[in-house]
Amino acid sequence: MLEIRNLIKSYGNGPRAVDDLSLTVEAGDIYGFIGHNGAGKTTTLRCISGILPFDAGEILIDGIDIRKDPMSAKRIMRYIPDNPDLYTFLTGEGYLNFLCDIYGIDEETRRERIQQYAAAFEIESKLGDLVGSYSHGMCQKLALIGALIQRPKLLMLDEPFVGLDPKAAHTLKSIMHELCENGCAIFFSTHVLEVAEKLCNKIAIIKNGKLVKAGPMDEVRGDNSLEELFLELSDE
Repeated sequence: MLEIRNLIKSYGNGPRAVDDLSLTVEAGDIYGFIGHNGAGKTTTLRCISGILPFDAGEILIDGIDIRKDPMSAKRIMRYIPDNPDLYTFLTGEGYLNFLCDIYGIDEETRRERIQQYAAAFEIESKLGDLVGSYSHGMCQKLALIGALIQRPKLLMLDEPFVGLDPKAAHTLKSIMHELCENGCAIFFSTHVLEVAEKLCNKIAIIKNGKLVKAGPMDEVRGDNSLEELFLELSDE
């Protein structure tokens, strides 16, 4: 579902933010992406989503080259940054309907999905309010609902659990499992190693722009906990 081949991205004349990174995410994967601050996680996600140009390499979304056919690639994926930038002058419902219009989702389907996910994240009563009145956590929930309505083949999330209350975080984990059981692929960054260890079937660790470990969770982790492995690699 996602194939990254020898990705290189630099900012100006500085060191490479992402340095020759190759990675494959398959349908059904919940793939965790971890690393210290500034390791290159967000840059990688932004390159995959088509927001950032990159210097070299290839990124394929379900076989579609993000540089050669960005519109087709973006139709089947969604990316949610760690601090979603939403239209504050719209109501929550207006924002979701705006997204549905963009992705051509019919009236009946959008009504069912908005109701389903708004109930799951417990913000039905707030959909008539302006997004500008939302807390950070509510904005995060609205952004998630907007992505889930589309039912993308590839869902990318940057620190998705930051700002969510424990119940909403549990709901998101359940939805992630359900999506992947139906053929979706999820690639997300996180600093919460305990969540990654319990939730992900695969994991990748990036350090200073370079991929240092990647693969099935049990193989990458070995006999250590994920925290022990991460700290060991960080020290090295």
